[in-house]
Amino acid sequence: MLSVARNASAEQIRGRFRELARQRHPDRFTGDERARAERDFQEITEAFNALSSPHLRRQHDLELARPNAGAGPDEASRMLKFHLEAGVAFYRDGNYFAAAESFERVLRMDPRHHQAWNNLAQAFGHQRKFLARALEASVRACELDPMNSTYLKLAGRLHSEAGLLEKAERYYNEALTWGGDDAVVVKALEELRATSRKGRDGRLGRPS
Repeated sequence: MLSVARNASAEQIRGRFRELARQRHPDRFTGDERARAERDFQEITEAFNALSSPHLRRQHDLELARPNAGAGPDEASRMLKFHLEAGVAFYRDGNYFAAAESFERVLRMDPRHHQAWNNLAQAFGHQRKFLARALEASVRACELDPMNSTYLKLAGRLHSEAGLLEKAERYYNEALTWGGDDAVVVKALEELRATSRKGRDGRLGRPS
């Protein structure tokens, strides 16, 4: 629940709890989101209390060490959902590194989770040095859900930023095919085609 290593120190556990508690505090949400946050907050608190108790932590470690230990389908589904929501919360707060970590946890549990691949692409896309990884994640999301115009639109943008103009144009066109008219995509395509024309004419990059 806290997503800490099994050998995490008490200080590391406390720091992680505070971080997640800030993210999922019910006062930050309203309506149905608040109800979910209240459940998450309670579970985070219970996990922290268990790991903060030497006796309960030993019990927990013994359970994990059993040959047949492991999360059942319901528990695995709950953990997947938790990490996905945590990643979204980190992303909204501008903590893109933590967001990427959360989405990668989701993908370790379900490598075909197309939403997590797309979210991972968004998180990596905010850091130029991770553009290659953003491209890889975006392409994977589109492979898993090839008619999702949102995924295709992001793939177009990322490929454009990487200078892969032909691929960017292809993704943008597919976004229009499956998502219908989109002013942002239309404008991006016009800019791509203008750039391509300049390149063919040998004027690209010349000072004005």
